[in-house]
Amino acid sequence: MSVSRKRKKELRKLQEQATKLWESQQVLLNQSANVAREAGRQIGNYGREQVVPVVQQSYGKYAAPYLDKSVQLSRHLLTDKVVPTAGAVVGSAMSVWDAANDTRTRLASGRGLALPDAKTYAKKADKYGKKATKALSAKFAEPKRSGMGAGGVIAILLGIAAAAGVVYAAWQTLRADDELWVADDPLRAPDA
Repeated sequence: MSVSRKRKKELRKLQEQATKLWESQQVLLNQSANVAREAGRQIGNYGREQVVPVVQQSYGKYAAPYLDKSVQLSRHLLTDKVVPTAGAVVGSAMSVWDAANDTRTRLASGRGLALPDAKTYAKKADKYGKKATKALSAKFAEPKRSGMGAGGVIAILLGIAAAAGVVYAAWQTLRADDELWVADDPLRAPDA
C-alpha cells in the first residue's frame, strides 16, 4: 500500500511537530524536577529552622517534667520497694537452702531423720534473711555523703553574724564617750 506524497508530507510534518512537542516536554520535565528538588531543600531548611526548635521547646515544657517525675518514681520504687523485697525473697531462699544442706549433712553423717526444730529453723531463716537483705540493700543503696552540706555552712555563717552583732552592741554600750554620760548632780551656776 503506497502513500501519496501529500500524505507523506503531512506525516513528516506531524512527526516534526511530535518531536518538537517531545523536546519541549523533556525541557519542561527537567525544569519541574529542578523546582521539586529546590522545594525539597527548602522544606528541609524550614523544618530545621522552624519546626525542630518548636518541637524541642514543647518537649522541654510539656513532656520532660513528666518524664523526670516518672524516672524519679521508678528509681524510688526500685531502691525502696523492689530491692528490699528481693533481698527478703533471696534471704528466705538462702535460708531454705541452708536448712536443706543441714539436713543433707545430718543424713550423710548417719544421724538420721529427726523431727525438725521449728524454732531453730525460724531463727536461722530470720538470720539469713536479714543478712541477705542487708547485703543487697548495701549494694544498691546510695552512698552516704560525708562532710558538711550547704545548710551547715549557712547555719555557721548566721551564727557568726549573730555573735558579731552581739559583740558590736556590747561595745557600743560600754564605750567611754563623755558626751553620752549624764552627770548625777545638776549643774550649778558658778559662785560669783
